[in-house]
Amino acid sequence: MALTPSNTFPIGKIAPDFELINTIDQKKVSLIEKKGKNGTAIFFICNHCPFVIHVNDELIKLANDYKDKGINFIAISSNDVENYPQDRPELMQQQAQKIGYPFPYLYDETQEVAKAYNAACTPDLYLFDKDLKAVYHGQLDDSRPGNEIPVTGKDFRNALDTLLENNTILEIQKPSIGCNIKWK
Repeated sequence: MALTPSNTFPIGKIAPDFELINTIDQKKVSLIEKKGKNGTAIFFICNHCPFVIHVNDELIKLANDYKDKGINFIAISSNDVENYPQDRPELMQQQAQKIGYPFPYLYDETQEVAKAYNAACTPDLYLFDKDLKAVYHGQLDDSRPGNEIPVTGKDFRNALDTLLENNTILEIQKPSIGCNIKWK
């Protein structure tokens, strides 16, 4: 497993729109229809990455803790399924149902959405305000598989709380680290 940090995504940049298939119910989903009243979190994840597996429970907790505060969550997998068949849409659906994702789990077959977001790794985490302007692009917390630091979501929760309290954008945003997106 190669350690890959997230690329830069300028704070204030508008989230690129997309329309992708939600593997959970096979319906097309657009960013505009799924954006939250107060903000939108977008996670680039996949089924097999040990970094994502390590934080899955916290991603679910985040969505459940903040959905009633007007924050919507969207997960996207952009991996090449020909060379990484464990990330196929039907297995994405099984994974989402098995662990109970409370958010859509979208398949980016062309990888154009990942490119538009300059996504590099899984998990790659973004937070946008109510106008879809980027306010955070960084790590969930300092926990990594095997480093014995508990998964708390501290950094992402701080970004969410800062957004909801209308405070200034966080100046320190540590990049996320994970497996690289599997490009075609």
